Amino acid sequence: MRALDRKLLRDLRLLWSQVLTIALVVASGMGGFLTSLSAVDSLALAREGFYAEGRFADLFASVKRAPLALLPQLRAAPGVADVQATLEQLVRLDLPGVDDPVLGQLIGLDARDPPRLNKPFIASGRALSPQAASDGGIEVLVSAGFAQARGLRPGSRLSALINGRQRELLVVGTVLSPEFIFAGLGGMPDLRGFGVLWLDRELLAGAYDMRGAFNRLAIKLAPGARESQTQAALVPLLRPYGGREVHGRDEQSSHAMLDNEIKEQQVMGTVLPVIFLGVAAFLLNVVLSRLINTQREQVAALKALGYPNRSIAAHYLKLVLAIVGLGLLLGLLLGKGLGQALTGLYAEFFRFRSFEHRLAPALVLGSAGVTAVVAVLGTLGAVAATVRLAPAEAMRPAAPGRYRRGLLERLPLVGRSLVLRMIARQFERRRWRSALGVAGVAVAVAIVVLGNFFRDAIDHIVDAQFNVSMRGDVTVWMSEAQGAATRYELARLPGVLTVEPGRDVAVRFIHGNRVERGSIQGLPERPELRRIVDVAGREARPSASGLMMTDRLAAKLGLRAGDLVQVELLEGRPRLLEIPLEATVREMMGLNAYLERRALNRLLGEGDVASQFALALERGAEPELLRALKGLPKVVGSFSKASLLRNMNEISARNVRIMSSILTLFASVIAVGVVYNNARIALAERGWELASLRVLGFSRAEVSALLLGEMALSIALALPLGMALGWALTHGLVGLMASDQFLFPVVIQPRTYAWAALAVAAAGMASALVVRRRIDRLDMVAALKTRE
Repeated sequence: MRALDRKLLRDLRLLWSQVLTIALVVASGMGGFLTSLSAVDSLALAREGFYAEGRFADLFASVKRAPLALLPQLRAAPGVADVQATLEQLVRLDLPGVDDPVLGQLIGLDARDPPRLNKPFIASGRALSPQAASDGGIEVLVSAGFAQARGLRPGSRLSALINGRQRELLVVGTVLSPEFIFAGLGGMPDLRGFGVLWLDRELLAGAYDMRGAFNRLAIKLAPGARESQTQAALVPLLRPYGGREVHGRDEQSSHAMLDNEIKEQQVMGTVLPVIFLGVAAFLLNVVLSRLINTQREQVAALKALGYPNRSIAAHYLKLVLAIVGLGLLLGLLLGKGLGQALTGLYAEFFRFRSFEHRLAPALVLGSAGVTAVVAVLGTLGAVAATVRLAPAEAMRPAAPGRYRRGLLERLPLVGRSLVLRMIARQFERRRWRSALGVAGVAVAVAIVVLGNFFRDAIDHIVDAQFNVSMRGDVTVWMSEAQGAATRYELARLPGVLTVEPGRDVAVRFIHGNRVERGSIQGLPERPELRRIVDVAGREARPSASGLMMTDRLAAKLGLRAGDLVQVELLEGRPRLLEIPLEATVREMMGLNAYLERRALNRLLGEGDVASQFALALERGAEPELLRALKGLPKVVGSFSKASLLRNMNEISARNVRIMSSILTLFASVIAVGVVYNNARIALAERGWELASLRVLGFSRAEVSALLLGEMALSIALALPLGMALGWALTHGLVGLMASDQFLFPVVIQPRTYAWAALAVAAAGMASALVVRRRIDRLDMVAALKTRE
């Protein structure tokens, strides 16, 4: 073994604790990359595989009623490779022993013409039999996620309100479909409240008088076809049958949710690991600089013995790569374990036919390469210093610095204490080193703040949406707009205190060449049960003279207050209206537009009608009301705030806790790495001074106070800086993660700042105990030996 290699092993053995802490920081960066990006790869691979296997459609359209004879014309449209027409209906489900409102989407299957697009795959049980209805009920296949959440299996029974008639359903199998990888109503992760059911097409068509007709269309594009051209060709063919638009995958709810999750995870998987790697590079630079400084004589001797500069530089780079290599190995294990765990969490939301964690070799090599390059770049300055060091200069001790009284020493409190004066003097005279130490700890504080922000944001969203905005207990949807009499009918149901009518109309907003699909929600002039609340908790009220839009929708359309926007109705008689934009509101969810309900009805040329009703109930009256609603055929569905909140908390709250815990652990690793390494290096550099103080009569506690006092001062300065940095980092990350579907409010509770301070203080305390133990074991004779 070469002499320099033996020296490398000795250095690694002597610096083992510092090597380990830096390697853990490197592992956090590497593990962060691999965890997030491998989950992204796994989601994308599973999605593309399932889309290809199930022939997921490229375009989608809805019509009110169109004849199957229209299909040849649609297939002949430019860019169309295949067209599939289906019959679908939204119904109310009734499960034995379940009072919570449950909605189901019925999809007709034709045994003579199996689906070519959006193919459903049997996950358990069997396919529908030719005799799909009997005295035992209508045979159905159920989406696998809903079946698991509700404990349904082949042989289970439930019922559905199909066109005003309660029908018994018999589950014969569970299904996975590329069209419903994410199955939720309105973008909510509510596996218990919404399910998809497949049944015989003829039975469904007979129930709704839709034989020989369809209301849903899926289109597969030919290779090289332009989506916009095909959409433009199909809309005129569908318009006579109530089809106002043809949209792509970006507006298909399952694809949009999955795509949004992939984009968010890509942001998380790049921003945070970059911070970890930056800290690791800083620590490597600090350790290597101090190591070279303490080995000046050794470097000089090596040069005098004929070792070239490149060999000495390579020796120290090997030290860096050895530390990075250990970190990469730990990071690989960490990334694989956490990646599998994250994939398991995703499996609860997204249902694929095949979904396994995939750790691509290219991702591992790329992450390792980025990590190694960052680490080497961070230490090039220190390595370059060894190359420039002349042997004669290196053999002399470093020239003493020129010092003067600093600002901290002049403070009255500091001036009265010798120990405080020495701490202030050391801290202020090594400003650059002290500043970097404070910055490293501040980053740790910021990451704890960021990790726990998600918990605060979820708590705020739940409070804002379910307590401030949705004050009603139950929301009821009607099959079509109903007159005022329905309001009084609902008011007579058991436990109902207040009924507030609303209207929801699907539209397309047009401004110049910008087009966005959405809806106008008609609310009372002074809404009480369904309020408009912005991210700051301020209430906004709809106007009768103009639209109120979410700021994201207005920005996408290029609108400002006072501009006119064209509104194309997507239901009822085709009309194009012009309505002024009166104001914008910064909401958390969706691209929404609001108008006073009676004004909306006047624009539509309708009377005092409503399509949905918010109900406020007496305490404990909800189960009885939900049972009473089952007897109203015109009620197509109902929404229980308590049920949805309970269903969301089962998964969301746990996932947020897991994420916060992981980020807090990573932040603690950074804090320990920064604080411990600074203290260990200071101990190595100032061993002679500390031993001299012990000989002069200073006690162990007083000597320890000098070193640990600097550590405490660094943490004290880093806490407020880290909290401010956490606030800024949170704002930046939220901006990168913003989407059409969702906007995280930047809400950081005082408990989060307190938890960040406690976590970093605990990491500092653990480091202090280790350093204090080393100070107690300081060999004063060895430390006082000096070169004449």
